[in-house]
This record gives sequence, structure tokens and C-alpha cells, in this order.
Amino acid sequence: MAPVDVVGCTVFSTAGQGLDPVADALLRGTAAEGGPAGEAAAGDYPPGLDARSVPGFSPADTLGRKGLGRLTRTDQLVAVACSLALRELPEQAAPTEPADTGIVLGTSVGSTGRVGEFIRDTFVEERPYFVNPSHFPGILMNSAAGRAAIRLGLTGVNSTVSGGPLAGLHALRFARTALLAGHARRLLTGAFEELSAQRAWAWHRSGGTAAGVPLGEGGAVFVLDAPDERGEGPRPLARLLACDVGFADPSAGLPGVSRRLADCVRTALVRSEIAPEDVAVVAPGASGRRGWARVEEAALREVFSPAQASGQPERLAVQPALGETDSANGALQLAAVLARWQDGRQDTERERAAVITSVGPDGSVGCAVVARPSGVPSPRR
Repeated sequence: MAPVDVVGCTVFSTAGQGLDPVADALLRGTAAEGGPAGEAAAGDYPPGLDARSVPGFSPADTLGRKGLGRLTRTDQLVAVACSLALRELPEQAAPTEPADTGIVLGTSVGSTGRVGEFIRDTFVEERPYFVNPSHFPGILMNSAAGRAAIRLGLTGVNSTVSGGPLAGLHALRFARTALLAGHARRLLTGAFEELSAQRAWAWHRSGGTAAGVPLGEGGAVFVLDAPDERGEGPRPLARLLACDVGFADPSAGLPGVSRRLADCVRTALVRSEIAPEDVAVVAPGASGRRGWARVEEAALREVFSPAQASGQPERLAVQPALGETDSANGALQLAAVLARWQDGRQDTERERAAVITSVGPDGSVGCAVVARPSGVPSPRR
């Protein structure tokens, strides 16, 4: 199976905009200082909860002020990211028609803040139907992807995949399949999660965040292109070789979830023609959720034997550095890998491939294999 090229990337995280702040946060090992942003006051958030937003985010600079008030924060983050991703493409990137360019976005429920506000209005208003009709589009799961496509004039594939913590991986898998099947030539693919008081209270009441990990927001959009067998076009940032997902019932025992994740990773590596010893770095996704990091780590140790010559791959602590971002975790994990490979302060020239993993509390598991262009098998059909 041919790889899919990652030719562009736009990132918004608690570290800031771009890959360089992500690299800084990973080296620092902790999230930058910050707090809630937007319309909600700090007092709307649970006391003592460490919640951090994207610093300095100004959507009007990119989108203009017209119609901005009707967009949710998720809509704004996605629209700005998609706009910048296309604007900052390398000159060598092949032009594509609007009908051949689309958006694939991963999410949980869309805008948690807007959904919470809308539901609350049905209870507190004089009649349940006395809600603000202009808020209704924002509660739809596909609001962000649809509105971004309209603003950019893209008429190609437009899909939103709900997958909880695995949403980013589901989006990558969906987009890769669509590109290889010829349904699009270019797809803006990623996942975003906004910080809202509603989401903060949900995490506070559940006690789900791991110790020392803040609640964050942000995400990333990757410009994915179908493989170019002529060898033309820009040198990609990375290549997506495989993406696999699965499920194991957690009520049957957490070791079963670990084994299912290990099977996913092995399958993806075989499909990628990448040996375990060629994987230099792993970006796990459960380090921000209490108790699940052990389940994920057990799977990784099963796949990457301590006895192999290269030893265990290095782990990227993405959530402690950028915060727990729910459905955006997978996208930010991939962004962290790209940031590591582009950061001249680290000796990564010999790193050939990386694995991104995720595990959800419902027993869903998944992984993706990405490689540097120089370390990718030749495209084949």
C-alpha cells in the first residue's frame, strides 16, 4: 500500500501556534503557564483545576470580524487552522481544484461549550423552544468542518468522525483511505478540542485527569496529499504509512485491552514494512488520563521488546507538555513527532519511524505509523 504524504501542518496548542512552541514544550516537559480564554470568566471554571487555553489566539486576524460571533471556539480554531494550512503550503505543492480538496475532522461532540449552553437554555427559558436559533448550527458535530469548507470554497470530501480520544487517529485513517481510493487529491485532516467551562466541570467531576496534567485545548490540521509516483512536489514533512484501530471489552480485563493495542501496533508495522527495531520514538496518548497510561505502556513493552538491539523507543510525553485535549490528542501527538524531527536541538537524524498510539476508556485502541521521507519504502500499488 502506498504512503500518504504530510505536506503541511498548522498547530494550535497551549504552547502557542506552530511546531516550534511544541518542540519547546516537549523539551521543557511541562505545559506553559496560562489559563482559560474566551468569553468565560475564570470563576466559571472548577476551583483548583489547572485549565489552559491557546495563548494569543485571534481569529479575526485571519477570518475577519464578519460573522465571527456566530462561530463556536471550535469553529474558529478549525477555520483558522485550515486557512493557514493552505496559505502556507510550499510553492512546489501541486495545485488542486476545490472539488478535489476536502476536510476530514476528528471530534467527540463538536463544541462542548455551545452544546452545553444550548441544552441549558431548554431548561431555564420560559419554554424549551425559546432558544437562540443562531446557536443551533454550532451544536452539530460537523459544524467546524462544514463551516471551514464553506469559507475556503472547498467542495470535496467533507467528513467529521466522532471517536473520543481516538478521534484524531480515526480522521487520519479515514483520510488515508479516501486519498488512496482516489476520492480526493488533498485533504485537510486533523482534530481540535476547545476549552470550555462545561468540559472543565466534566473532567473535574470525573477526576479523570492524571496528576500534574492540565486540561488543555487546541489541535492540528495536516495537509495530506495522495502519493505522487512521479516524485514531483515538495519534500513531505512525513509520510503516513498505516493506521489501525480495534476494540477490546474493558470489562473482560484491562490486560485484554493492552493485548488488543499490541496487535494493532504489530499489524500496522507489518503493513508499513517497518520493523519494531526501526521505531525510534513512540507518542502515547493516555498519559493525561488517570490509570490508562499503564494499559498503554504494557502494550508498547509487549511490541518493543527490551531485548531488541535498539532498546525501547523513546516516549514523547505529549499530554504533560500540552495538556489533556480529549479528541485532539492524536493530532497533537503527530504534531509532536513532526516538531521533534524538525527541531535542530535534538539529534534525530537517524530516526526512521515513529508510532502514535491511543486507548479509550471504552476499550477502543488505535495506532498510526509515520516515517521520515528518507526512511519510507518505495510507493507500490
